[in-house]
Amino acid sequence: MRTYLLRRLLWMIPTILAIFTITFFLMHATPGSPWDNQGRPLPLHVIENLNAKYGLDKPVWEQYLIFLWGILSRADLGDSYMRAGQSVTGLLVDYFPISLQLGLLAMTFAVIGGLLLGVLGALRPNTTLDYVTTFLSVIGISTPNYVVASLLVILLSIQFDLLPTGGWDGILSNRVIIPVIALGLGPMATIARYTRSAVLEVLSQDYIRTARAKGVSSRNVHIGHVLPNAMISVVTVAGISLVNVVTGSFFVESILNIPGIGRHFVTSVTARDYPVIIGTTLLYATLVMVMNLVVDIAYTILDPRIKFG
Repeated sequence: MRTYLLRRLLWMIPTILAIFTITFFLMHATPGSPWDNQGRPLPLHVIENLNAKYGLDKPVWEQYLIFLWGILSRADLGDSYMRAGQSVTGLLVDYFPISLQLGLLAMTFAVIGGLLLGVLGALRPNTTLDYVTTFLSVIGISTPNYVVASLLVILLSIQFDLLPTGGWDGILSNRVIIPVIALGLGPMATIARYTRSAVLEVLSQDYIRTARAKGVSSRNVHIGHVLPNAMISVVTVAGISLVNVVTGSFFVESILNIPGIGRHFVTSVTARDYPVIIGTTLLYATLVMVMNLVVDIAYTILDPRIKFG
């Protein structure tokens, strides 16, 4: 196990380097500059001074090496072009926890709801309950989160005046209800579908029939045999869904005016704020790789027969 973990961690280094390289050159290949969207045209001498200040007057390959050396030597992602005096590292530290809290709440909602819908549908296949859970799953999978967020604002905030239209006051505020549902509905539907399929497959296994033949109660069969063996595929989907929830918060945070890193990433893309784009991309790439590793480790916990060579 230790060798496997070390190998996976070491493989993250070239992967992150490749992502950084691709992101860097794609940004610089896009026509325009960070000073094109300032509301009004800047004088030429101001643009030249800004380019000299941030090193944008140098060849692209030299900018790449300077940026890379700053990351490797000082873990420095540079300063934001659009927020004078604000380092990218400080921006991520300030705003990513909000996106992370929102993502974890949405994922908790998705896992609980998805497991409940999936198990109910599997235990009562081809019944009205199963059809209802399937219908809800199809709606959740096919509806983008920004559409769900907009519909919830219209319905719950504007039409019935039950919830605020946006903003952020912490995870205990009622402002989190709309973004949590908007972000969690899609993953909940996906988890529900995978849970139903996995539970149905486990229910058809010989050892389940053997347990029932021995007189084990249905409750103990479901809790002690069915759910643990059905969770492997569900854990895979849940791990990927968590990353998708956090990264999918870009549009939801922008619509609902939530000051998370997702909203700042959207504004940095439109403003060509290169350091913020690179820093956010590397952060999410690292999160994806870490979650994949966590999911792989979870396999060995759920099924001791799985070993990593």
